[in-house]
Amino acid sequence: MMDGRINARALAAVAAAAAAAVALAGCGASAQASSAGTSSAGTGAEVPLVVYSAQGYDSDVTKAFSAATGIPVKLVDDSTGPLLTKVQAEKNNPQWGLLWVDGDTAFAALDQQGMLAPYTPSAALTAAGQQLGPSDHSYVPVSTTVMAAVIYNAARTSTVPASYDDLATAPYKGKVGMNDPSQSGPTFPFVAGMMNQLGGQSNGMAAGEAYFSKLKSNGLHVYPTNGDTLHALETGQIDYGIIQSSAAAGEVLKAKKSATFDPKVAYLPKATLLPGVIGIDKKAPAEVQAEARQFVDYVLSPAGQKVMQSADPHGDSLYWPIVPGVQAPAALPAMPDYQRIDPAFWGPLEGQINTWFDSAIK
Repeated sequence: MMDGRINARALAAVAAAAAAAVALAGCGASAQASSAGTSSAGTGAEVPLVVYSAQGYDSDVTKAFSAATGIPVKLVDDSTGPLLTKVQAEKNNPQWGLLWVDGDTAFAALDQQGMLAPYTPSAALTAAGQQLGPSDHSYVPVSTTVMAAVIYNAARTSTVPASYDDLATAPYKGKVGMNDPSQSGPTFPFVAGMMNQLGGQSNGMAAGEAYFSKLKSNGLHVYPTNGDTLHALETGQIDYGIIQSSAAAGEVLKAKKSATFDPKVAYLPKATLLPGVIGIDKKAPAEVQAEARQFVDYVLSPAGQKVMQSADPHGDSLYWPIVPGVQAPAALPAMPDYQRIDPAFWGPLEGQINTWFDSAIK
């Protein structure tokens, strides 16, 4: 387990500047597929790179990448849970070339199944970013958020939790909501993080199950994704939401504060570090893998980071960078104290833990 703070970053120049595109793709949006770019410029590639992504800026990034390289991209955007289910269903005949979602636990599990092609990007990462990458280079971290931020409606309550245990006590009864880890990719690392924090790898599952059972007994509400939990907060169904830091920061930025709604954010000890990660399909044709490697380098380039930080200003763009010289958005606080869980241990347990959560807590 590693605690610390992420500092500001700088990057050795990688890719040519690209025109940012339009049309944001929501992190929790329903599945959609679109083509970006043509084969008339750059490499002249005829085979499209199929990108499975749950990032709010993915449409803009894929279009900017195509504009910069001439590589056509077919984007399939959905929530993380359905995308991971799709990847597993296609295990023997993958339809994707590149997967881009938040949370390294899922990638560690895919790596253990031999599904990822290793790649070491040409770009430099900060010291903190380098520590997030696996020793076999099977996937590449490209950003960080934390899970969870506790967002609360200060217009309805003046009680602010100081610990996760507080959320299971009487003042919070029936007032707390969180996402379903089977649907919301960032939420499984939070659940695993609580287990890790409460009992470590030896007793974490039992301790975590006891904790979430206490939350349920205290009236916990479970919603599919960040957006649904935020809607419940906005409409007064709950007063506290356990969500991803980027979604919480975005809600504070865009909220129309009133006498009945005034969102504020608290970070409890300790948040779980949540890397944004890219993996390449090991079974993809060599040409597609080459395109995917170019995509990784583009994302970590100044041009790619610029699109990432501007395309979803009230959502996924609110991340702490791990690229040297790239500054975190002004709307973000300093990185809160965090823990890093071992993705190789917790990743393979995702199916088991999510099944338990949906049967016992949801």
